[in-house]
Amino acid sequence: MKDQYGDVTVQREGHVATVAFARPPSNFVNLSLLRDLTAALFDLDGEREIRAIVLASGGKVFCAGANLAADPTVGTGRQGERDPFYLEAARLFQVKKPIVAAVQGAAIGAGLGLTLVADFRVASPEARFAANFVKLGFHPGFGITATLERVVGKQRALLMCLTGRRLKAEEALAWGLVDELVPAEQLHDAAKALAAEIAEAAPLAVQATRATMRGELFDIVTRQTDHELVQQTELRKTADFAEGVRAVNERRPGKFIGA
Repeated sequence: MKDQYGDVTVQREGHVATVAFARPPSNFVNLSLLRDLTAALFDLDGEREIRAIVLASGGKVFCAGANLAADPTVGTGRQGERDPFYLEAARLFQVKKPIVAAVQGAAIGAGLGLTLVADFRVASPEARFAANFVKLGFHPGFGITATLERVVGKQRALLMCLTGRRLKAEEALAWGLVDELVPAEQLHDAAKALAAEIAEAAPLAVQATRATMRGELFDIVTRQTDHELVQQTELRKTADFAEGVRAVNERRPGKFIGA
């Protein structure tokens, strides 16, 4: 059975559902896509037969992040109000069932944030991971300042966030950001196999154990995105942010002046 939620497709196979999004060519994430994803995932949470979920995307790129030049409303909530984009991002961490992300190509910025919603990441050798916000003259968002260190440790998370360094799949595997590295043609089968292995266990026990080990992640991400938004709002006013957006669009290093 296949369901459609805007740019998101849901397919079920036994106790595993695959949630795949497609916004070619770069699979940029926006508010509409986040709402489609949360709707699909919340509906699957309510389906007793589904015990594990694969999060995937179409094309050569997993998700190149949020296109700040084309969609300047991302992360621009009013002072004292919850930002709709980050509110929806935080809701992804309320999903109760375990998630395995299948990552091909780039997972950049908010795309990296999406992979961190998942409990596990299966990647192909072409996968790349980066929290490149500082290269835009911007502050990290999507709760990455809280979620990334839970996976790779504080020091490595700090390194990624302060340099904007792009991690190749092999290094991401060594750091624990990737759990399995498989050839591209085996990616989706491998992600489904891991999800199926999880689904073989008692589902209530799996969900209870996951909730214990993830802790109050929704609350943590909600607080963190509120803080990230304050920093992003201030940095949007700077010449460095304007230069960073231009530099990315022109595929060149930014010429930052600290103002």
